[in-house]
Amino acid sequence: MDIESKLSLIRQVGEEIITEEELKHLLQTKEHPIAYDGFEPSGTDIHIAQGILRSININKMAKAGVKFKMLVADWHAWANNKMGGDLDRIQTVGNYLIEVWKHCGMDLKNVEFIWANDFVEDAEYWKKVMQVARNSTVNRIVRTGQIMGRKEADVQQASQILYPCMQCADIFQLKADICQLGMDQRKVNVLARELGPSLGFWKPVVVSHHMLMGLGEPPKTKDIDRVIDLKMSKSKPDTAIFMNDSEEDIKRKIGKAYCPAKVTEENPMLEYSKYLIFEKFSVMEFKRPEKFGGDLVVENYKELENLFREGKIHPMDLKNAVSDYINEMVTPVREAFHKDAKLKHLLETIKKFEVTR
Repeated sequence: MDIESKLSLIRQVGEEIITEEELKHLLQTKEHPIAYDGFEPSGTDIHIAQGILRSININKMAKAGVKFKMLVADWHAWANNKMGGDLDRIQTVGNYLIEVWKHCGMDLKNVEFIWANDFVEDAEYWKKVMQVARNSTVNRIVRTGQIMGRKEADVQQASQILYPCMQCADIFQLKADICQLGMDQRKVNVLARELGPSLGFWKPVVVSHHMLMGLGEPPKTKDIDRVIDLKMSKSKPDTAIFMNDSEEDIKRKIGKAYCPAKVTEENPMLEYSKYLIFEKFSVMEFKRPEKFGGDLVVENYKELENLFREGKIHPMDLKNAVSDYINEMVTPVREAFHKDAKLKHLLETIKKFEVTR
């Protein structure tokens, strides 16, 4: 694959790329760049933004020749007081998340899962953490609180100050050329770019993907923390669709989702169509009675957006179609955890855990 084709694939992932010139040079000089992605085991399920969208993005970049190091950020979740601060439970959830990705279409031959627990015994890692901390102010670190799913005012524990220093150090510990995380992780990635050269490391390329919004009405606020309020979140379970939700749960949640007629901006039904459905399916089919226009086949997202804006697709018809396609995408995961005794036990175990914010 030529460089322009690789760039084109990565542009489909990156809502923002810092910088495209550096990315192009990296692709020209390294056949298989290393990308870092990380996830905090922090709840009793994983939603479609973390499951399906993450798989889509990783597969596109893998097709462009990128190799992924996926960090299971168990110590980070511990620092962030997730799962009641119980490290064993956090690691159990981490194993569950890996199993979900094994069944939702992720290109695992180009992905290596690495546990933070495996390199915290390395003194060189903690030297990197200390270098980041010594070269940052407390205020600067607090301002990166979005990476933990927290607003600045929510950063209360001393361990939560340590978390961003660890995540910044992770990039260099993993020898990552690219940081491929969501837009909510942008601040710590930029910190790594600023500090890297002065600490004797490098300036990683940042490819930040779009944050899939939740099912609720978008917040009216325009402050810097809006990205947290807008995105799909495990802490708001009725506005998120999980990889082990039943078909009935998916239809119920989507049935009451925000989807005003003819409104295309920040409409979760259109978001899921654009970033999930048209990435997995060549067309969207709408089953409708003749009196409501009859069956309809839409061949691309732009056509869907135009038809909805013009009122030619009713919100309920859109919701019904989105429900069907999302259910089809999560079915392999749901069936795997239903049929495999070990996976079923794993899911039942984590469902009993207390989730802490």
